Amino acid sequence: MQWTLVIPLKPLARAKSRLADTAHDAVRPSLALAFAQDTVAAALACPAVKDVAVVTDDALAGRELALLGARIVADEPRGGLNAALAHGAAAVRADRPDGAVAALNADLPALRPLELCRVLDAAAEFPRAFLADAAAIGTTLLAASPAVELRPAFGPDSRARHRASGAVELALTEVDSVRQDVDTGDDLRAALALGVGRRTAAVAARLLIPGQ
Repeated sequence: MQWTLVIPLKPLARAKSRLADTAHDAVRPSLALAFAQDTVAAALACPAVKDVAVVTDDALAGRELALLGARIVADEPRGGLNAALAHGAAAVRADRPDGAVAALNADLPALRPLELCRVLDAAAEFPRAFLADAAAIGTTLLAASPAVELRPAFGPDSRARHRASGAVELALTEVDSVRQDVDTGDDLRAALALGVGRRTAAVAARLLIPGQ
C-alpha cells in the first residue's frame, strides 16, 4: 500500500515554546524548521510513502519543505491541529479519493525511513491505526486505509482519545525513531541520542546541551 502523509506545521515563530529551557527565542524557529525538514526528507525516502502534504501557513517553511518535494496545503481552517489535519486529508483525497492517508508529526528529527515503513505496513492491516509516542501519552502517527475517514484526535492524551475513537494501537518494537517526537529539552536529548537528521544536528550544535 502506498501512503500519502499529512504533516501539520504551525507558524515557526509560535512553534516549540516548551523548548524555552533549551533553545532561546531566536533559535526555536530554526529548530522547528529543521525538525520538519528532517521529518519530511525521511518520510519521502520511505518506499511506502507516495507523497507528503504539509499543512502550514508559514511562508518560509512552505518554501523550504516544497524544495524537498512536499506538497504545501494552506491551513485554511486555522482552527488548530485537528482541523488542519482534516483539511489536509480532504485536500489529498480530492485528488486521490481512495488513497491511504496518515497524519504524521512534524517533530520527528530522528525519523528512519525503514522504521516508518514498518509502521505503515502494520497500519495497512486495519481501517484506522495509530502509534503512541515515546512518552506513551500522545500519538505520532494516525493512519486511515483507503476510503476510511482519518478522524484525528491529537492533543492532550491523544493516545487514549485515538484508542477510544476505535483506532487500533500498533504494538511495535524497534520503531523508536517514529515515536520520538520533540516537545521538551529531554525529548531533544533523546532524539539526539537516536541520531537526528543533518539539519537538526546543525541547529542543535548551536545549543549548549549537556552530554552532546
